[in-house]
Order: sequence, then structure tokens, then C-alpha cells
Amino acid sequence: MANLKWWKIAAIVLVLYTIIAGFLMPVPTLPILHESIRNLYFHVTMWFAMIIILAVSVVHGVKFLNKGQRYNDIVSSEAAKVGILLGILGTTTGSLWANNTWGAWWVNDPKLNGAAISLLFYFAYLILRSALPDEDKRARVSAIYNIFAFTMMLVFIGVLPRMTDSLHPGNGGNPGFGGYDLDGNMKMIFYPAIIGWSLLAVWILSLRVGFKVLVEKIQNN
Repeated sequence: MANLKWWKIAAIVLVLYTIIAGFLMPVPTLPILHESIRNLYFHVTMWFAMIIILAVSVVHGVKFLNKGQRYNDIVSSEAAKVGILLGILGTTTGSLWANNTWGAWWVNDPKLNGAAISLLFYFAYLILRSALPDEDKRARVSAIYNIFAFTMMLVFIGVLPRMTDSLHPGNGGNPGFGGYDLDGNMKMIFYPAIIGWSLLAVWILSLRVGFKVLVEKIQNN
């Protein structure tokens, strides 16, 4: 228990709070959305956590380009994998929400399409890393590509949907959730959920990095 740092305890508490309060606390009575608005605590907040952890990946990629330290490449690559996991979970919960509110698992919406394209960029990142046998070259090329992938992701899920028609709140002229229906009760869960999922992502990342470092240390001895 001594090794369980405060932020890990916070991650456990906040995620459990999100799950329990997310399903039990009252939500606004809204047309079309109804009880499905509870997915806001999972779908949207997982995407926030994804963006944060992918930003960590980019930062460590840039650090590798500057310093050439193997550790930064490990953190960068493992953070990208955690971000991809969150992206898949966010896309899956979004598809469930779309089927409930829009009547289809997938619709021709710029934000949905942008999310899918962004994931493809990061799948390509994994393929790129596996295709380069030289360790230093792999780290440098993937770090440069990581900057490109992150930038394009922000464009596809944050910029383009706001410039055209979109079914998503806060995009294409639609008001955001906070503007018309994110009441006090929902805010009490929504913001802690962002922190909780983000801390959980960092925890998963720390475990993956620690395992990777340990494996390489054993192999080098």
C-alpha cells in the first residue's frame, strides 16, 4: 500500500465515483437523449483522457529528438498505445450513443469520420514502428510522424467539425452540452470523470513503461 501513490488512489476513487454516480445521479430530462446522456461521463471524458495521453506521447517524442534518450522513446510509444486504447473505447461508446440517439451505429458525421481517420493515423504509427528494425531510426522517424499524427487528430476532431454541419453538440452551429443542458449535478460528475480517466491512463502508461524498461534491462544483461 505504501507504493500506491496519492494520484493512483485518486484515480481509483474518481473512476469508481464516475461509474456509480454516473448511473445513479439524476440527469436532465431531454428529448432524444433521455437517459443516454449519461454516456457523456464515459464517451467524452475518455476522449479528453486520450488527447492528454497522446500529448504526453508527442512531448516525449520531441524530448527524444532533442536528447536521444531511449527512455523518452519508450514513454512516447507506450503513451501512443494507451491513447489508441482510449480512442477505441471512446469510439465504441460513441457508436453505442449514436445508435441510441440517431438510430444508426455509424452516421456520416464529420466528427465521427474524423475520429476514425485519427485512429487510422495512429494505427499507421504502430505499423511504422514495427517496420523499422533499427532502434534509433525507428525512434526518430516515429517521433516525427507522431507530431504529424497528433496535429492531424486535432484538426479532424477539433477543427473541421466546427467548420461544417455536424450532429455533435458544440460543432457545426450546434450548442455545446455546457451551453444548454449540463446542469450542476452533471458537472459534479463530468469534471471529476475527466481527471479520473486521465489519471487511470497515466497509471496504465506507468505500468507499461516500467514493464518495458524491465524487459530491456533483462535483455541487455
